[in-house]
Amino acid sequence: MFHVEQFSNSIAGMDDTPLARELANNTQRLSAIAAATVKTPSKTRIFTISNQKGGVGKTTTAVNLAAGLAQKGLKVLVIDLDPQGNASTALGIEHHGEVSGIYEVLTESAPLSSVIRKSPSMENLYCVPATIDLAGAEMEMIATLAESDRNHVLRLAIEGFLQSASVKPDYIFIDCPPSLGLLTINAFTAANEVLIPIQCEYYALEGLSQLLRNIQLIQKHLNPNLQLSTILLTMFDNRTKLAGQVADDVRDHFPEQTLKTVIPRSVRVAEAPSFQQPVITYDKTSPGTIAYLEAAIELANRGA
Repeated sequence: MFHVEQFSNSIAGMDDTPLARELANNTQRLSAIAAATVKTPSKTRIFTISNQKGGVGKTTTAVNLAAGLAQKGLKVLVIDLDPQGNASTALGIEHHGEVSGIYEVLTESAPLSSVIRKSPSMENLYCVPATIDLAGAEMEMIATLAESDRNHVLRLAIEGFLQSASVKPDYIFIDCPPSLGLLTINAFTAANEVLIPIQCEYYALEGLSQLLRNIQLIQKHLNPNLQLSTILLTMFDNRTKLAGQVADDVRDHFPEQTLKTVIPRSVRVAEAPSFQQPVITYDKTSPGTIAYLEAAIELANRGA
């Protein structure tokens, strides 16, 4: 016969299951996030989020760091510089052929302010969308602009916007295509800081040395103020030893730049863009949401 005492003991034992421990830990982390304050930078921080290796969580990182900072009351602008327009989609911004966006800024000298759209996801979050026309922007810029000018189009557009804006964004995140072409060079030239997402999987560091060499070339010839300030470890699977080894390798090589926060591999993070939302609004208590909010707070408080 099953006694009341046995039932009580079984209920008490449930508090020590892995799921219960995870739920308790997540609750504590969400409470800490809610209580945390973030520093407002003295001037706009401009990040290029780049990695020539695709599938590392680059766009996901741009969108969710932006959303995390916006949730904390900071004003954030995402510039979608990838012709696929995935950042625009994730922020709920239309980017079909009839929508003006970053293409018009780069090829027709449209003011940046004229193509900024407010994200419906939350307050303080804005986006400059990318349309498929952007795929031809590099060829048009090469054909119509002098070599000395074509690398600085985005920088001049951002500078003009910041000079004329009555309310300036606290952060600008530029989401780059997974390549090292003219669009990415424009992003590097326009930014002060580089953020590199690195997935915690095999071949994670593949191509990173080439990316670092390109950053050094940009520093030497085009933008001496550019610095690699931040590395974020993404797609971390704590069930595998490999993920831990990759994370350790990255921290050994870049101890100052690597954030303490690690983004876990998460189904919710992958699902959110199909609902045209950041994961932070799609599932407010998921592990991915918690990690991106923690990363946003860490990013803001260590560099502002």
